[in-house]
Amino acid sequence: MGSAATELDSRAQLGGTLREREPKRYEIRNVPAIIRNRDVGNSREKIILQRYERITFEKSEVQVQGKPLAEFVCPGHPLLDATLDLILERHRNLLKQGAILVDPYQQSDEIRVLFYLEHAIQDGRVRSDGNRWIVSRQMQFVEINSNGEVSNPGYAPYLDYRPLREDERSRVATVLEAQWLREGLESEIITYAVEHLIPEHLNEIKTHKERLVKKTMDAVRTRLTKEINHWDNRAYELKQQEAAGKQMADINAGQARQRADDLQARLEKRTEELELELRISPMPPVVIGGALIVPQNFLDAISAPELPAPIEVSQTDREQIDRLAVAAVMEAERKLGRNPKEMPHQNPGYDIESKDPNTNQLLFIEVKGKSTDATTVTVSKTQIFTAFNKPDSFILAIVEVDGETTKEPCYIREPFQKEPDFGVTSVNYNLSELLARSEPPG
Repeated sequence: MGSAATELDSRAQLGGTLREREPKRYEIRNVPAIIRNRDVGNSREKIILQRYERITFEKSEVQVQGKPLAEFVCPGHPLLDATLDLILERHRNLLKQGAILVDPYQQSDEIRVLFYLEHAIQDGRVRSDGNRWIVSRQMQFVEINSNGEVSNPGYAPYLDYRPLREDERSRVATVLEAQWLREGLESEIITYAVEHLIPEHLNEIKTHKERLVKKTMDAVRTRLTKEINHWDNRAYELKQQEAAGKQMADINAGQARQRADDLQARLEKRTEELELELRISPMPPVVIGGALIVPQNFLDAISAPELPAPIEVSQTDREQIDRLAVAAVMEAERKLGRNPKEMPHQNPGYDIESKDPNTNQLLFIEVKGKSTDATTVTVSKTQIFTAFNKPDSFILAIVEVDGETTKEPCYIREPFQKEPDFGVTSVNYNLSELLARSEPPG
């Protein structure tokens, strides 16, 4: 999940420590009181324990033979939520202060600004503090360049960027004085988010909520209606027996009727609660931070202005290979009966989202087009984390391209064995090794 290092560092700042006992499994001997006493809001549980014998950030590591059962810590768990809330409370100002990051992949020298936005969806229920119940909260990212062009860089673009080194700071000093950085970019970002990001977030949560609430409501009505009918019939039978002079020692008709009425009231109350869960609405997006993104090409040009710009012949070839490879995978997906959709060019996690109309399962496909003489495949940190976050639905597709001709795509499921180290922005993989584990599209 990529959260272990972050949690470790955060716990250290708050006075606690994690001790790794088995691979990806940790012991917490004492959770600091400042975390235990934190209001965890909408967390699925309300209690934060003082000690955890084992926790893990990987679902597959919850049960290990011969070892204690581990608590699965993921978004929504009170321990994680409380820790994140405290860290943000202490350091949120750093997000507003901003940072300068370097994009080592962008081929142009176009500088842009990355904004971090927080967006929440609420339903009709009211919490004890008077606020509406938050059913989904997302961190979203939007970039804008000097021409005012706004784009969606994906769900975690910062993973592919690196910090600006000390020796590079002088090269970007003049960039910070650019007039376009002072022209109210935040309002343009908010407008873009309202028009493009929020509707997608709302529709996603609405679809999920409607399906979940309908399933719950059907189950509640079936169970309670059955009990109500039972006690209705029981009250009638007892009333008939009482009219005939028979008295039951355990219960009378009035008590049976009261149980039926109580169950009816319970059904109505539960139905009202479920209907409130369907009244979802978006809250306004909030800009919580930003960063200036400087391409590596820009830094290189400044460091060696006397040298002529490199001839980008190979870049044209790479773009052509990428286009042909994506087209080949799109065609393969259609032949399989799925509905593929090509993602925006800057979507860093995957290139194609493909839906199976029979099961509604979504597949997330990262496409790598390779020339016939290629020996390695470069995969970004974001793409690797996407694969780990979606292990059952992520596919790495490799397509060999020779001129205008493409071979059948090779699909690799669960392509990566371990997460990259914290400071890594990309990893080179042996092409032959990946192809040895590949299979035809299916």
